[in-house]
Amino acid sequence: MAERGPVLVADIGGTKIATGVAEPGGRLITWTQVATPRDLDAEQLWRTVETLLLQVLDTAKITDLSELSGVGVGCGGPMEWPAGLVSPLNIPIWRDFPLRDRLADRFGAGDLPVRVHNDAVCEAAGEHWRGAGRGWRNVLGMVVSTGVGGGLILDDRLIEGSSGNAGHIGHVVVDPETGPVCGCGARGCLEAIARGPALAAWAQAAGWRPGQDGATARDLAADAAQGHPVALSAMRRAGRALGIAIASATNLCDLEVVAVGGGLSQAGALIFDPLQETLAAHARLDFARHVRVVPAALGQSAGLVGAAALISAPQRYWTGD
Repeated sequence: MAERGPVLVADIGGTKIATGVAEPGGRLITWTQVATPRDLDAEQLWRTVETLLLQVLDTAKITDLSELSGVGVGCGGPMEWPAGLVSPLNIPIWRDFPLRDRLADRFGAGDLPVRVHNDAVCEAAGEHWRGAGRGWRNVLGMVVSTGVGGGLILDDRLIEGSSGNAGHIGHVVVDPETGPVCGCGARGCLEAIARGPALAAWAQAAGWRPGQDGATARDLAADAAQGHPVALSAMRRAGRALGIAIASATNLCDLEVVAVGGGLSQAGALIFDPLQETLAAHARLDFARHVRVVPAALGQSAGLVGAAALISAPQRYWTGD
């Protein structure tokens, strides 16, 4: 049975750190976020997360940790699961960082459950529980942002895999011959092509000249919307790579819905049109043609809602205790 108190939640990724307090049913009472700092060491980053968690507890007027039903956190991967030793590819200062233990020491009063999972897994859980995948039994949730990750729901339950990293679609290889080398060491991973920083770098190498230093994939999408030819090519490149990976996942897992979230998904038709075209070209079996690829319904809060699901709906989303 789900616990009845509110849940302290966090979503830690390469682009942003978000924290919040959620009702047992998943509605966020309060939440806040900041850009992920780039100039801190491991302990300083932990103190940033701790401070943000304390901030939302204060806003929610929770002074006694025993009022909580648990602490749920999504963090970039890979990680040792369920121990919560995290080594996010896009947060290089954390390597084998004992995130679950730190959370338990600081916020796990008594026997309060503290659960850490991959941030994209939490996004998938959130979309399945309360978002675009609600009511469907076989769902892939994806995050396309600083990295590309995913989480897999089959037969109405989160699939963990042997190490808790199942659904990591960002490291499906979509271009083994000419694709770029990925941060994981392989060539041609989806993440190496479609993640925001890589896409912006590819466009700049192809002649895109943004009007400011440190331009991002959001700037690239804005220029694509204005018809910039290189920016449009970059969006098509990302969309095609996503379509190939989703076709492979659909053929393998017999998916019904794929919910795509993260910053790059906000480019809309610039990404989704080439994605759908490529998906149709590669998902040719009858059962695969029916998969629905949709924008994540919960937006930037999906990971926080999914982190709450680790505590409030563990029968579907957590097997690590």
